[in-house]
Amino acid sequence: MVETEEEIIQATLDDQLLEKLECAFHKPTQAVILHDIAKIAAEHSAIDLAHNASRLPPPARAVLFQNLADIEDKITFMTNTGPSTRIAVLREIPDEEVKELIDNMPPDEAVEVLEDLSERRMRKILETLEPARARRISEIEKNARNTAGRLMTSEFFAFEVDVTIGEASDYIRNHPGIDLTRCIFVVDPEGEIQGYVPARNLIVNPPEMPLKQVMRSVLHKVSPDMPREEVVDLVERYKISALPVVDDQDHLIGVVTYEDVLDAMEDMLDETIGSMAGTTEKVSEYEPLMKRFLSRSPWLVVTMCAGLINVGVISSFENYQRGFLTFVLFFIPLITGMSGNIGLQCSTLLVRSMALGFLTPGNRREAIRKELLTGTVTGLAFGLLTGCLIYFLDFAGLGQMGASPWVIGLIVSVGLFGACLTGTILGVFSPFFFARIGVDPAVASGPIVTAFNDFLSMTIYFLIAAGLSSIIF
Repeated sequence: MVETEEEIIQATLDDQLLEKLECAFHKPTQAVILHDIAKIAAEHSAIDLAHNASRLPPPARAVLFQNLADIEDKITFMTNTGPSTRIAVLREIPDEEVKELIDNMPPDEAVEVLEDLSERRMRKILETLEPARARRISEIEKNARNTAGRLMTSEFFAFEVDVTIGEASDYIRNHPGIDLTRCIFVVDPEGEIQGYVPARNLIVNPPEMPLKQVMRSVLHKVSPDMPREEVVDLVERYKISALPVVDDQDHLIGVVTYEDVLDAMEDMLDETIGSMAGTTEKVSEYEPLMKRFLSRSPWLVVTMCAGLINVGVISSFENYQRGFLTFVLFFIPLITGMSGNIGLQCSTLLVRSMALGFLTPGNRREAIRKELLTGTVTGLAFGLLTGCLIYFLDFAGLGQMGASPWVIGLIVSVGLFGACLTGTILGVFSPFFFARIGVDPAVASGPIVTAFNDFLSMTIYFLIAAGLSSIIF
């Protein structure tokens, strides 16, 4: 992906800010450190500081937070940084300061911060809040993670149908703490959602006009238990700036904004990339060596076990034919590399289609058929190409195989085709298998496909090579 000029400039500024912070934390005395950190915090926005804090050691993140100028900057810092940084900060600040942060945050953002505390400490802080605010936070918290109920904000404007534009405008003007003003919602006396009014309609229409005359129909709404993946797909497909969340009685209980969806997409992308790589490690986070090792090692154990199985496969053919084993071993890296990449391409494309909602029950069979056909044609083409290259390399005197070049070319060509076909089948069906048993399909396109493909493709290759050599020799 080509970076835009703005992205390059922003990346350069981030690098410069990080260099400043690292230099400040390496000063010889604590007094100098705090002086320089306070100066940096005053010169840069809290958002930039929040993004760069994750690349600092955990103790330094808390020092950076404590040197922010005011409560607004601290709230911006906490809502724009990651969980690991919030945990590092919350570990160092007293409950009174945490309460002050929560009191000045929207309830949905307050839930994110509170969840990074221990259960005992979170309940203790909730007990110190105003009952109404604590109740609103608890209502959001009771929703399952990664659902619309967790993405939504409970701070929005909703008026009954007979309220005039002037009355609504006055109310909005008197409540500047609620940020969601791009559209307001219209409900009936029982609280059931009737429609919405874009902010522009409040400006271009006379103040005495009732909201019901300028409202638009709500075409899409979701329940609080809808998975975030479906919410993201709905907002992206229909370009919804504010998606209403309703309960079983169709009462409006929250709104998912476009900014909430962008945050969810970023989290989903991080999780998908990590799963495909076979690690829970966050690339942008500062993590100790041992934590990095532990986050990467589980699926690598699978790869190690598959490698030991491969040794058993090779050794089982040791006494078959010495000449057969000699030239067959030369092509093992080629076989495992080609079949692995073909399988990985198939699984990655299918996982991407699953994540974006392109795969439906109606087109799933067609997608599988196309991937199988593509993998088969690819394996056949490269099998024939490899066989021809082996023959011409020997003909040109660049390779001495110790056997007839067309025989070796035939065995490797058919073996490569069989291995690539095996890799294709594994890459196509493994995401669906993992999805069915409740495991993230992205996991299947990482170390698992690689490990099992090495074992299966090599086994198929050896069986085909052994069978053909028995016929030919």
